[in-house]
Amino acid sequence: MIIEEIKILLEKNGYITNAETLMRIQTMVESIRDDNQLYKLDYIIKWFNKKREESDMTVQEIGINDLDKWSVDNNSGNISHDSKGFFEVIGVKVTNTFDREVGKQGWMQPMIGKNPGGILGLLMKKINGVPHYLVQAKAEPGNIGKLQLSPTLQATTSNLLKAHGGLKPLFAEYFDEPKNAKIIYGKWQSEDGGRFHLKSNFNMIVEVDENEQLQIPDSYIWVTLFQIKHLLKIENFVGPHIRGIISYL
Repeated sequence: MIIEEIKILLEKNGYITNAETLMRIQTMVESIRDDNQLYKLDYIIKWFNKKREESDMTVQEIGINDLDKWSVDNNSGNISHDSKGFFEVIGVKVTNTFDREVGKQGWMQPMIGKNPGGILGLLMKKINGVPHYLVQAKAEPGNIGKLQLSPTLQATTSNLLKAHGGLKPLFAEYFDEPKNAKIIYGKWQSEDGGRFHLKSNFNMIVEVDENEQLQIPDSYIWVTLFQIKHLLKIENFVGPHIRGIISYL
């Protein structure tokens, strides 16, 4: 097997190999050949572009005062949801900024704050021994092209608690206290500190057994790490959360 051959070669050249080393070798092998057992790269690109074309979502910019179930606090000016979930738009004053381009005078700005974070998770399953990752064509109002390839699960704590009054996100059971799955990676990682105030999300890669029977909606598709890295070459195709999660691999 090629992984074992690489391991032997490394050891002959004085490298110490362990479980972490073997995982890195596996990741390298995944990244250099298209071994998807279900879909070729060209098919995935066509599938995603078709999803974009079929999307009926429309986005219209409106005033803050016209938002349903969101309101502006008369005293603070903060913007929040009636459920007190999701997030708030707050103001911050930044001082002693000697190491920034504005100098010591600092600045003030709005930020997205009071957000408890959520889960960003990729479900992984080996098909004929080859790791595949379940991604979705997810529509978000701020996306260029409406849809971007997103993780299996992209959910805030409010989503998981159904603060919006809707359904719990698909596949949440594999990430929120997973039972029939193995956590490959799970760490809190910070979000952009220029827009989010003290915000982090729990990034996860979770492996399910090869024999696990999953009901996969048409908006989801199995891809390999090789394919994800090639899809990153297409502008505005792969969303930031997938990019963040696979940085561990």
